Amino acid sequence: MHTIWKGAISFGLVHVPVKMFSATEDKDISMKYIHKDCGTPLSYVRTCQHCEQAVEWENIARGYEYEPGRYVLFEKEELDSLSEANKEIKILDFVDLKEIDPIYFQKTYYLAPGDTGAGAYSLLLEAMRQTGKIGVAKVSIRSKSSLAAIRIIGDCIAMETIFYPDEIRSIAQVPNLPENPNVNDKELTMAKMLIEQLSTPFEPEKYKDDYREKVLEMIQQKIAGEEVRIAPEAPKTNVVDLMAALQASLEAVKPANVVPTEAAGSPAKPKAKPRKKAKEETVS
Repeated sequence: MHTIWKGAISFGLVHVPVKMFSATEDKDISMKYIHKDCGTPLSYVRTCQHCEQAVEWENIARGYEYEPGRYVLFEKEELDSLSEANKEIKILDFVDLKEIDPIYFQKTYYLAPGDTGAGAYSLLLEAMRQTGKIGVAKVSIRSKSSLAAIRIIGDCIAMETIFYPDEIRSIAQVPNLPENPNVNDKELTMAKMLIEQLSTPFEPEKYKDDYREKVLEMIQQKIAGEEVRIAPEAPKTNVVDLMAALQASLEAVKPANVVPTEAAGSPAKPKAKPRKKAKEETVS
């Protein structure tokens, strides 16, 4: 893996030299814009509308528009100088992981010990493992300051960048949320039964990106010169009756030998005759 950052974790007066690696990878299929007439890829060109010419990177600054059409300019070095600790992951507090809502999490990084930090790295890892705590830290990566959660994954210290509280939108901004939910007891019972039927231990390896697989298959078909046909979308059944939808869902996921109970809001069906007996009657 490619090292994207080098620095140290600090807690108290302890410094743990580390190297940072991205823990995830984007597997989206990259495509370019192509000129249909000649098949040439289109290039992204940085053009000045005033000068009507392309602009090189060395002639580009960052600007904040404080009034329409008026900007204050910043050089990269000016913004970099504002970072408190470019090469430090400073742990501010230790907390329980369950106290952090998942909405705060952004991106995960693996942290490996630096060339001289194996001992301190192992000490921090084991101390966090035995206490069950995670660290809340501040870090600056590529001129951007972030909060971060330092935690243990297997035998590795990991860092999750997290949003600042003022970056999380209030749910009060979400339109049409029910103010006084009124839930039918029978429907609630069936919904809970359906959740129980669908509950299973989390096994991430069983999930796959169906869309990406279909795109890759279509790419291979086009390379081979095959005609690609898009299957018509199957008609969807619009079930208006919520109780009927819950009942149909339970029927689809329940084991074959389970009979719906009256508690679920529907009468019990008579048990089917044993398969063997039915076969004998048919033969006779």
